[in-house]
Amino acid sequence: MKSYLEIFKNGLWKENAVFVLALGLCPALAVTTSASDGFGMGIALIFVLSMSVLILSLCRNFISDKVRVPFFMAVIAGFTTITDMSMKAYLPALAKSLGLYVPLIVVNCIPLGRTEVYATKNGPMQSLIDGLGMGAGFTIALTVIGGIRELLGNGTLFKIPVLAAIPSFKPAVMMIMPAGGFIVMGILMGIYAWYNKRASNSGVAEAFGLQDEELVPPEIPDEITHASVAEKN
Repeated sequence: MKSYLEIFKNGLWKENAVFVLALGLCPALAVTTSASDGFGMGIALIFVLSMSVLILSLCRNFISDKVRVPFFMAVIAGFTTITDMSMKAYLPALAKSLGLYVPLIVVNCIPLGRTEVYATKNGPMQSLIDGLGMGAGFTIALTVIGGIRELLGNGTLFKIPVLAAIPSFKPAVMMIMPAGGFIVMGILMGIYAWYNKRASNSGVAEAFGLQDEELVPPEIPDEITHASVAEKN
């Protein structure tokens, strides 16, 4: 059984919802025009996801298969409503900035997916840690994307002037437009995949006592034809 730290790190890095699983991309593109909006959206999802998987893991043995998915949706919708109403009451500016994307957490792929894939097959504590890890990975991804777009598009970071304080700075307005979101996300996904591949190769090389450049990809086996099989027989 994996330790709690391994479960948390899995959602944080190995199975990052945005950069690896490519889930929740609509809010990842729509609300990341600033780092603060990305962070706020991530925190909202952490609460909904962690509470939903905890409750559903506790109830998994008592739910009929016929009503499983509607029950999942009802629980997720309940926590989404709590989150939406709380943000409107205590963080009205953030709630207004995020708009409909907080209520739409109820149809986000991440809560329903982790509920179906993980919470229905594991205990409450493991499910809670998995939810926290997946939520934290999502939050970091949105905050990084939003931070880059805000910095290049407005010259600020968390609404604090950074590049904007430089008189000669000219903001790249495209970065806070939809096209900028696709560009930043694509670049980050590429860097993420490259780093993971390099880390994997380093691990293999270390296991065999080799340097990374000494790794040789396996040769493609010769095509097996009916004639060659007949000849061998």
